[in-house]
Amino acid sequence: MPSFASNTELYADPALNEGVDYSRRFRRHEWFDDDLTQRVDVQRTVILAPHGGGIESGTSELCLAIAGYHPADLTPTPADGPLHDYWMFEGLRASGNGELHVTSTKCDDHVARALAGGSLNAVGLHGCTTSQAGLPNDTRAVLVGGRNPSFKSHLLTRLTAAGIHAIDAAAVPELNGDEPTNIANGTLLAAGAQLELTNPLRRAMFRINTRADRKNTTRRLFWTFTTATRTAIADLEADQPIP
Repeated sequence: MPSFASNTELYADPALNEGVDYSRRFRRHEWFDDDLTQRVDVQRTVILAPHGGGIESGTSELCLAIAGYHPADLTPTPADGPLHDYWMFEGLRASGNGELHVTSTKCDDHVARALAGGSLNAVGLHGCTTSQAGLPNDTRAVLVGGRNPSFKSHLLTRLTAAGIHAIDAAAVPELNGDEPTNIANGTLLAAGAQLELTNPLRRAMFRINTRADRKNTTRRLFWTFTTATRTAIADLEADQPIP
């Protein structure tokens, strides 16, 4: 069970030190419009990893890659974009990172809230066990949830087409991520998407599955998943014309 009722409570704990026990990383891309003749496009989608680092392994690296940055050195990947805003909370401990878990419905980090609240879309990245997902122990799968049915549909379609075992999380209510207070649903549309990746799927994405080495040892499966998710985001945004 989570030890903290909110991010605010965790940040206020004098026994915890940022940079030692945990970290927060985010990027809000600079944009402005001072052109009188045309409209400048703005960011529509934010990528969130509320339980990154050693809490739910692999979600930090996926957050960066789906946002458009190589997790090893933050090089834009692919070089021609697009890039998305992102936010993550990471456990930095050698062990015991599970104690830093704050459930997504209680995530009140002000940057996370601002990024989600200023975006049309958000996707939350999470890790789960096969037992939680009701699947056999060695199943590599992702459960697709959230309150945005169009986003879910695009994700299910693109992940499945890429050869990823994608399951509608509606069949697993505890992992469905459809609570209105889930940070991924705190968007301008009051709806987002949530991806719950099983442990076997996340382990298979890295040659060395440690916090220090994951970013440098990504496998093809990692990039296949990343590309499918980014394509689903592009599909969704194409259906959201902004005048």
